[in-house]
Amino acid sequence: MTMELKGKMDNFKAKKEAYMDLVKAEEQDAEKLSNAWEEMQNALAEDLTEKITAEVRTQQMDDHILSARGQNVLTSEEKKFFNEVIISEGFDEDSILPVTTQERVFEDLVEAHPLLEAIGLQDLGAVTRFIKSDPTKAYAWGKLFGEIKGQISSAFTEEEIGQLKLTAFAVMPKDMLALGPVWVERYVRTVLVESYSVGLEYGFVNGRGPSQNEPIGLMKNVSENGAVTDKESSGTLTFAPSEKGEVVAGELHDVIKALSTDAKDKARKVMNKIVMIVNPIDAISVQARNTIQTPNGQWVMSLPYNIKPTESEEVPVGKAVFFVKGKYLAALAGGYKTNKYDQTLAIEDAILYTIKQFANGKPEDNKTALVYDLNITFNTSGSGGVEG
Repeated sequence: MTMELKGKMDNFKAKKEAYMDLVKAEEQDAEKLSNAWEEMQNALAEDLTEKITAEVRTQQMDDHILSARGQNVLTSEEKKFFNEVIISEGFDEDSILPVTTQERVFEDLVEAHPLLEAIGLQDLGAVTRFIKSDPTKAYAWGKLFGEIKGQISSAFTEEEIGQLKLTAFAVMPKDMLALGPVWVERYVRTVLVESYSVGLEYGFVNGRGPSQNEPIGLMKNVSENGAVTDKESSGTLTFAPSEKGEVVAGELHDVIKALSTDAKDKARKVMNKIVMIVNPIDAISVQARNTIQTPNGQWVMSLPYNIKPTESEEVPVGKAVFFVKGKYLAALAGGYKTNKYDQTLAIEDAILYTIKQFANGKPEDNKTALVYDLNITFNTSGSGGVEG
C-alpha cells in the first residue's frame, strides 16, 4: 500500500471548496452552511496540525544534524529576537540579548580563553549581589538547646558585582542582516567573546582598582587605605635543569609554601589549586624546561605539585603569576544591554553599537596571588644543540 503524505492540506482545501460552493449558491440552506463551516474548520485544524508537526520533525532532524556537525542552532526565543533585529535593521535601544545567547557567550569565553576558566569566572545572570561564606567560620559548637543566633554572622559577607561595567563596541555591517538570524547571532557572539576576553583578562590580571573603575588585578596589592599598587617580586625562578629535577621541584616548593598561608598567616589548603600564568613568549621556555620524553617516545609537559600552567598576554614578559584557584572573585552579571553609539563615526554601511555588561574581579587578599621573576636561559652549543 502506498503511503500518502499529507503536507498540502488537501482535506482542508476540499472542505473549503464545498463550503464556498454553498456560500455561492443562490438558495442557501442554513443548516448545511453551518455544517460545512464546521467541517472546514475541523479540516483546517487537522491538516495544519499534521503539516506543522511534519515541519517540526524535519526541522528538528536538520537541527540535530547541523548540531552534530558543529553548526549553530538557535532556540525559538533567539530566532525571534534576531529576526526582529533583521526586520528593524539593527538592535533597538536598551535591548537585552536572550539569556541563552548570554550563556553561549559565557561558554565560548571560558572555552576559548583558558585563563578565564582557570580563574573561575562566574556567570551570575541577572543577579548583581550575592552572599559569600567563609567555610572556616560557618559553624558553631554549643549546647544542644543553646542559643546560636548571631554566632556565625561573621561568616557571611555580601558581594556587589554591579559596580563596574565592561563595554564592548560592536560594528554591525548592514550586509550581515541579510544572512539571517543564525549568522547575526553568531556574529554578535563572536564580537562579544573577542571584545570581552581582552577586557576581562586585562582587568583580572592588571586591573587598577575602583579608583580607575577597574577590577583589582592579580598583580596588584591593596593597602589598608584602599590604594592599589603593583606587587613586588617574591623571588626568581630559573627552572634550571638538574639530574633529578631538584632545582625545579625546590623552586616551586617555595612558591607553594608561600601561598599556603593567607595574608594573616593562617594556613590554607592549596595543593592541586595553584595556577601559573605566564606570557605566551615565556610559556615556550617554561614548556621547554619542563618537557620530558616518555619511554614510548611521547613528549609530555608536566610541572611538580600539579601546578596548572596557562597563558595570558597581560602578564609581562619575564614575569610569572601564581594564584590560588577559588580565592579570586571574577564574575559577570546583569545581562548584555545594547545601545546605538551616539557619536559620529565614518563607518560606511555599518551600525556601531555599545554592548554593556556588569563585571568585576578582586582577590580575597594580597596572598591570593604572588608574582615572580623568570630567568630561564639556554646555552647554545656550536653545533646548534641546546644545553642546560
